Amino acid sequence: MTEYLIQGCIYLLAAVIAVPVAKRLGLGSVLGYLVAGVVIGPVAGLVGDETVTIQHFAEFGVVMMLFLVGLELEPHALWQMRARLFGLGGLQVAGTTGLIMLVSIAFGLPWTLALTIGLIFSLSSTAIVLQTFQEKGLAKTDGASNAFSILLFQDIAVIPMLAFIPLLALPELLALAPSTPGEGHAATDLTAGLPGWAYALVVIGSIAGLIFAGHFLSRPLLKFVADTGLREIFVACALLLVVGIAALMSLIGLSPALGAFLAGVVLANSEFRHELESNIDPFKGLLLGLFFITVGAGINFAVLANQFLMITGMALGVIAVKAAVLYVLAALFKVHGSDRWLVTLSLAQAGEFGFVLLSFSVQQSVIAGPIVELLQLVVALSMFLTPVLFIAFDKLILPRFEQASNEREADDIDEAGHVIIAGVGRFGQIANRLLIANGVKTTVLDHQATQVDNMRSIGLHAYFGDATRPELLHRAGIEQALAFIIAIDNKEESVKLARYLKRTYPALNVLARAYDRGHLYQLRNAGVDSIQLETYHSALEIGAQTLADLGFQLSDVEHNKHAFKQVEIEASDALYQEWISGEDGQRYSTDYKKLFISYQQKITEQMKDDRADKQANDEHS
Repeated sequence: MTEYLIQGCIYLLAAVIAVPVAKRLGLGSVLGYLVAGVVIGPVAGLVGDETVTIQHFAEFGVVMMLFLVGLELEPHALWQMRARLFGLGGLQVAGTTGLIMLVSIAFGLPWTLALTIGLIFSLSSTAIVLQTFQEKGLAKTDGASNAFSILLFQDIAVIPMLAFIPLLALPELLALAPSTPGEGHAATDLTAGLPGWAYALVVIGSIAGLIFAGHFLSRPLLKFVADTGLREIFVACALLLVVGIAALMSLIGLSPALGAFLAGVVLANSEFRHELESNIDPFKGLLLGLFFITVGAGINFAVLANQFLMITGMALGVIAVKAAVLYVLAALFKVHGSDRWLVTLSLAQAGEFGFVLLSFSVQQSVIAGPIVELLQLVVALSMFLTPVLFIAFDKLILPRFEQASNEREADDIDEAGHVIIAGVGRFGQIANRLLIANGVKTTVLDHQATQVDNMRSIGLHAYFGDATRPELLHRAGIEQALAFIIAIDNKEESVKLARYLKRTYPALNVLARAYDRGHLYQLRNAGVDSIQLETYHSALEIGAQTLADLGFQLSDVEHNKHAFKQVEIEASDALYQEWISGEDGQRYSTDYKKLFISYQQKITEQMKDDRADKQANDEHS
């Protein structure tokens, strides 16, 4: 028992030290975990043979991660991405497998072994890529969406790979394989020895049963457990679902990760989805971190040192081949700009399922032990280099595309409108659509090329260019414009533009969006004619709707909303005068805060008085 506690302390201490340091250096948590594993394993020798056992346990973090991914995908969303899933993902697996197979044959390997190596290296690291996307805020990008489609197909493809690899067994290895039925994979596979048709029926029945149970049995179970009010029992139930599904898939020879993913998709419409996600996510994060540590700790530096050039060359070769295939496919599927490079660099490594397939290949007499050790180092080294590829994307690729976007020449404006709108984000788009719908000609300017291209793709006119440049405003017809709407995202630039417009064109009606009260004061000080707080009206409507939902009379809600607005208008003028009287850096003085509190109290008193007046009138009636 003491030995296990010491080993646990070593792993946790390594993670606690290495990961925060890596994050502070901008290297990401994954590289921190890998470095921690290298330090406690090959470098310091604090952990030993138990690393392989722990790695098998930690691989369950991948299973949990795919379950959570499935929870985010409703079945109809999965159907909508079928073109990218099977097109982009299928071509990536086939293309990478074919190229690596040809290279391996050129080096003298038999075609069966070359094909197996191609299949293993065609898979990428779902754990590293999705974790890094989330950390770097890339999960919502088009590149990440395409990368996810490829990863999802790879995880699905593991099933046919597991069925196909035994057919590639080498006769000389089969002759040396143990004949004891209790050894190897068959010991925990209930389908071992079944004919092909019977195995197919078992697989189909298991998946159908999983879908049926997810739709009809999971909700009563989760509701029964939730009604107990005991959070720890719900956590246990959530873990039971994932562990039970993974065990079922393992017993019939399928990928536990795929089973967990299917279960997540089935439960995506469940009202317990968010509760399941919040309960499982901490376990997923801890196990994934442990998995990355074991990858680093499992690197055999003796073999790596003896064959350093070969292993490094193979790892870089795998990355280069996969990157070439991914780049070509991303171009064919019209993934543009930095997103194409994100797909290319994020998926260029080998993945954690490579360890699973390598182990399975040894059990099925497809690959000999010494070659497996070499290939495991290649897989581990390519995974170790993945954070470096993401750093290259951040430091080299993104700045280049941002610079190219900034250097793009402004569009020629062929038709000037009566209203000029600077910024076509979520705010500017709504204003523009309303004006167009009422027959008002607009000239829309935005310095983000993707925003302009998106507007044009849906049939709306927009021009690329920096609205703060006087020459562009002149080309947009600023001298003849009747109104100018400022909806750009940058606060400082919007205030600067407002000052320029009111100084140069004092008769022009300037309207602007303010992010917050301070921004509103700055725009007002710049002379803007009409200002709207971005979230003011929506927040007021939400508050009013909440009152109505709580049982307040609709007439009272509307009256109170109107009273709130009136006090806010009065407060806005008084607070602005107090703000403008302060010195720079001390705008929000103690007097300002006291004034704000007094107006908040006035709003509360106004509401109380209105309710008292209404109650008195009701009693009199």
